[in-house]
Amino acid sequence: METATIEVRTGDREAVVDLTRSVSDFVAARGGDGLVHVFVPHATAGLAILETGSGSDDDLLATLRELLPADDRWRHAHGSRGHGRSHVMPAFVPPYCTVPVVGGRLALGTWQSICLVDLNVDNPVREVRLSLMRG
Repeated sequence: METATIEVRTGDREAVVDLTRSVSDFVAARGGDGLVHVFVPHATAGLAILETGSGSDDDLLATLRELLPADDRWRHAHGSRGHGRSHVMPAFVPPYCTVPVVGGRLALGTWQSICLVDLNVDNPVREVRLSLMRG
């Protein structure tokens, strides 16, 4: 298994960040077939495979705002207002995804992108681990 870590800046607001190019570059440099596992080792971020640029990323954030409001209902209550929702989000948007690799290329569908989803406005920088398991 080959592993690399990338740093992603999410800034100080809710974000959906497209990681597809970084993951694609990682697998292309190694070639071959297998699976790439993408993991974000943070308790307040997740990964989603979705279409970007068509409004789906904004729709996802809007849906998470409705489902997990940034208010004072959360027992986990340190940090910015509503911070506890960021700790619940990975139950809905998990901190990992796995994608097939064929011939050194991601086997994603035409409109699919690998995205980091981050509601936590208190942590502007995230680490993402990429692991290629050859098959």
